[in-house]
Amino acid sequence: MKKRTLGLTLLTTSLLGLVACSSDDTSADKEDKTVIEVFNIKTETASQMDDLVEDFEESHNDIEINMTTVGGGTDASAALQAKFSSGDEPDIFMVGGLSDTQTWEHTLYDLSDTELADLAIEDTLEGASLDGKVLGLPMNIEGFGWLVNKEIFEEAGVPVDNIQSFEDFENAVKTIDSQKEELGIDGVFAFSGGETWVSSQYSSNFFAPEFDDSLIEAYEADELEFTYNERMKEYTDLADQYNVNPMESMDYSTSVEELFASGKAAIVHQGNWIVPTLNSLDDSFAKEKLDIVPMFVEDENDGKIVAGPSWYWVVNSNNESEQIDASIEFLNWMYTDEESMDAILNEFDFIPAYTNFSSDDIEDPLSNKIFEYLNNNSTVPWVHNSYPYGFGEQTIGVNLQAYTAEQITWDEFVNDTISIWNEERE
Repeated sequence: MKKRTLGLTLLTTSLLGLVACSSDDTSADKEDKTVIEVFNIKTETASQMDDLVEDFEESHNDIEINMTTVGGGTDASAALQAKFSSGDEPDIFMVGGLSDTQTWEHTLYDLSDTELADLAIEDTLEGASLDGKVLGLPMNIEGFGWLVNKEIFEEAGVPVDNIQSFEDFENAVKTIDSQKEELGIDGVFAFSGGETWVSSQYSSNFFAPEFDDSLIEAYEADELEFTYNERMKEYTDLADQYNVNPMESMDYSTSVEELFASGKAAIVHQGNWIVPTLNSLDDSFAKEKLDIVPMFVEDENDGKIVAGPSWYWVVNSNNESEQIDASIEFLNWMYTDEESMDAILNEFDFIPAYTNFSSDDIEDPLSNKIFEYLNNNSTVPWVHNSYPYGFGEQTIGVNLQAYTAEQITWDEFVNDTISIWNEERE
């Protein structure tokens, strides 16, 4: 018995030793890795991003990526601010244009000499470049405007291709509304005015012409004239009158997932970023039913959509060089590795912002249509990202809610918008 007890004791001791060694090895492996914290706000591609990270880590044993995705109904800007305030700073995060870039400039690493800066399509770096430095790399190119269910338009006898003016668009809306019961829809529009970021984006079509379609001019403008506010009113009144629910209270999920994707509404104001969501709900919708209608603002017969880089990846300059290098390596890999490039095109459904991609490889029909608009110079830039910081959501978004709820007049909306812009830029 004693011999057996001693044997068991020795065996147990040996096993504990092995466990301890194994634990030490695991800890050592963990310590040998460079851990990169990524703050992502693209909730619609969260699962695709997680898969991409997994693929990266398989081929990069020395780097670990921790992905945090915040967005949707959460205020991503506030969440990012909170992380910095708490000292839990991400290594890679996203900015939305020149105003964001200026706000975070003191924490941004100069990416001018990176491979991706060299590969970026001409003019796509403008929205995140200050004082001659490239501080952000475009995530992709996105286009937005009136996304429509072209099947509903065709059934109503108003084909999308026939819409060549605001009057055509208005008549199409009224025609569809007159056939709601036959078409099986709840309403023509599902404009999610409850989401102030949607209203901020919506305003770009009406603000861009005033600044000669230039991000820089909008960013540097001390005064706003709001030249095209009357056309904005016409579009807003139309959407408000024929919206499924009160425009000022409708959220993104109701608008896109419950109404538009199910064929209960014909029009939303969104961009090609909703394609993955539509595919997850109905894999035929984006391929067969989805289309985009431009806005006729500056010229009655020259319709334009908004298109360009929407978000930029930035690298935290407060880190050690090891983390900065690993962050850049991850971003480079994302847009230059063959398998990752395939995912960017076919799983994320992105329009790439880099010249090493071929436009022939873009399979998503809406992305192809947006690319067509770009090639035909029928686009305006994401000028709302050059507004004074917070202006798009806090001024335009909130006041547009007040207007559609009949709490303020359009004149009050216009005057307040101009006044706040000018005060912010003093």
